[in-house]
Amino acid sequence: MTTLSAPARTAAVSHRPSFGRLMLSEWTKIRSVRSTVWSLAILVVLTLVFTVLFMEMGVANWDKSDASQQAAMRLDPTGTILGSGILLSQLAICVLGTMVIASEYSTGMIRASLLAVPKRVPVLAAKGAVFGLLVLAVGELTSFSSFFIGAPILHSKAPVAIGDPGVLRAVVGCGLYLSLLGLFALAVGAIIRHTAASITGVIAFVLVIAPMAKLLPGSVGEHVHGYLPTEAGYLITQQHPRTGDVLGPWQGLGVLALWTAVLLTVVKRRGTSDGRGKSSAGRHRVSFFGRWMQSMRSAVVGAI
Repeated sequence: MTTLSAPARTAAVSHRPSFGRLMLSEWTKIRSVRSTVWSLAILVVLTLVFTVLFMEMGVANWDKSDASQQAAMRLDPTGTILGSGILLSQLAICVLGTMVIASEYSTGMIRASLLAVPKRVPVLAAKGAVFGLLVLAVGELTSFSSFFIGAPILHSKAPVAIGDPGVLRAVVGCGLYLSLLGLFALAVGAIIRHTAASITGVIAFVLVIAPMAKLLPGSVGEHVHGYLPTEAGYLITQQHPRTGDVLGPWQGLGVLALWTAVLLTVVKRRGTSDGRGKSSAGRHRVSFFGRWMQSMRSAVVGAI
């Protein structure tokens, strides 16, 4: 038995899939699910539609708006254009991020992946890399399209060009923000492992906790609100800092990256502990089976 186990272990290690193959497998799973593909396509279309609608409404109601609103749009036309559709984008990315991983735990599909790769960490890392790159590509496509569609509409009231200071950084940063937010949502889904609960937890950060943090008195409320993941990461989409911002654009994106890194670390530790728990349980079952077989053999020999 001992002479056969070493070659078996060597063969298992040699046939272990590489990280590139794991990424290819996760990419196949994501693009084979029609709901994910259609959701991303509809996300792009609706974001552009909302950009056109809000920009047309802003220009049409320009004379009726307050002087402070006009000044804010002139100060940061890029943030106005990108912000017109980013609320829909970030909500959709949050839902997709949690569903990509939590649905596999809910349906039991994660077991098929773990049959090929017993360790959870490489599987989750490949899934996060593929989903993050996919959202980054879709986010950049959406942000650049929104800018080049909204800028001509807003030109008569607040002219802006891609070469203006802070514009290119804001447009590129919008895609980075959505990509990190998708990884943030995926990490929450990997921790909770329940689709409905994961979506509720992520949406709570976007729509519930952020407005409630503003109700805290004094500078405490400003800093708590400013360091929340979505509020901090959203600053990268602004062309110029606004009054009351606690962080700068890159600082805010760094705070979102830090939130995401902490959650991914929790996912890694949980995956490692799950693997150790299962391996120790397997060794316990094997040792119990071995003792049972030895006792049965002794009983048979004694009876003979």
